[in-house]
Amino acid sequence: MKVRNPRTGEYDYNLQEDSTRLVVEKALSIRSAQKEWQNMTITERVAVLKKWLASFTNFQSEIAGQLAVDTARKRISEVETGGIIGLMQAWSYRAPQLYNPPAERTSASANTVQIGQQWIPYGLVGVISPWNFPLLLALIDTIPALMAGCGVLLKPSEVTPRFMDGLEKSIKAVPELDAVLKLVRGGAEAGKAVVNTVDALCFTGSVPTGKKIGAVCAERFIPAFLELGGKDPAIVLSDADLEVATDAVLRSCVGATGQACQSLERIYVAENIYDDFVEQITKKATAVTMTINPEEGQMGPLIFEQQAEKIQEQINDAVAKGAKILSGGKVENINGGLWCRPTVLTNVNHKMSVMVEETFGPLIPIMPFRTEEQALEWANDSIFGLSASVFSKDREKAIEIASQIEAGAISINDGSLTNKVYDAEKNSFKESGINGSRMGDAGFLRFFRKKALLIQTAHPETMAHFEEKSS
Repeated sequence: MKVRNPRTGEYDYNLQEDSTRLVVEKALSIRSAQKEWQNMTITERVAVLKKWLASFTNFQSEIAGQLAVDTARKRISEVETGGIIGLMQAWSYRAPQLYNPPAERTSASANTVQIGQQWIPYGLVGVISPWNFPLLLALIDTIPALMAGCGVLLKPSEVTPRFMDGLEKSIKAVPELDAVLKLVRGGAEAGKAVVNTVDALCFTGSVPTGKKIGAVCAERFIPAFLELGGKDPAIVLSDADLEVATDAVLRSCVGATGQACQSLERIYVAENIYDDFVEQITKKATAVTMTINPEEGQMGPLIFEQQAEKIQEQINDAVAKGAKILSGGKVENINGGLWCRPTVLTNVNHKMSVMVEETFGPLIPIMPFRTEEQALEWANDSIFGLSASVFSKDREKAIEIASQIEAGAISINDGSLTNKVYDAEKNSFKESGINGSRMGDAGFLRFFRKKALLIQTAHPETMAHFEEKSS
């Protein structure tokens, strides 16, 4: 498979796709080692994770460099690899605290029965991850699954696959880990093979693909943990600090070129501060610098060609229906790369695709609202429910509004805080996802099935229990 360099537009990397047969062979190899991995103590598995941490650190610069080519983001790639080190350290500490099956107890409904419980990990977990944060979203599910005692078959996106070379080196340096963690290279066919081979699946990606995968998992009767798209709203109340709100909204909308599921994508501002908000954020958006020289600037090119086309389609649709462009406004080809400057749009409404469909790009559409009820109605007028933001100097008011937004995580007086805070459990609402949270303690506990051992301590009932008696 030919892989495109987002900075140059050239297809300069060849990805050798794993055949279905090879995926099955990797799965069987993991299964042959997984029971021994499961039977280790949690302390022993943590010791292996710490070996991987040391190995990963040795290859960190190489992996960050590969990510930087894949995504055309140098600083973010360095932060991303550093974040993985943080994840490994966090689960090394937290997993042993969480692994605590309940002690044997007497049943409340049958007092001669003692209840023992065991936590049984899924044998083989599949992880299919997206292109926007290739390393983080590959390992955010993989690490806790391994700590739970599962084997993992990991297929990152074929759009940004170069980092797998360095990551695989770090895995192979730890034989105990290499036995139960295998990488799969390829596109849709390799992904299908993963879905059809595992006992549970974690998928991060688009709603349409997630629905297809969820249907296959349902047919196979295996759990699917789906983290899908977002169309995150921000509500800026009339008492908000405009400096805070415009800084946070801009960073959330266009940081990482808007290519994050938790990016803010539609902004609702109280009408009495709307003009000032628009003026300030447009000034700040215009000042954002592009990393055309990769050694300087704040915002890189778009990674995925198809997404660039969708972004331009949304801009065109909005303008055709009356929207005004105050900054940016088009996808540009510069030296082969596809770039879109921060684009502030006003005079927008929910008949425009930019307000209802996921963008995954640096667009900032802004609508004024008259009442809080109107703002909430618009914020909840979506098939998505991933996350959102509320801005107000009144903490209690902000919490009151946040409690009425139909989304899994609400940032208050900031945006996209879920990209920093991993220890707050949340569920995605609506079509943004389904099943156990990857955040917080649930990110580890969801990989266990609970087995009950029911121990009779008295003589069991006999057939006399069913004797019919006349009244």
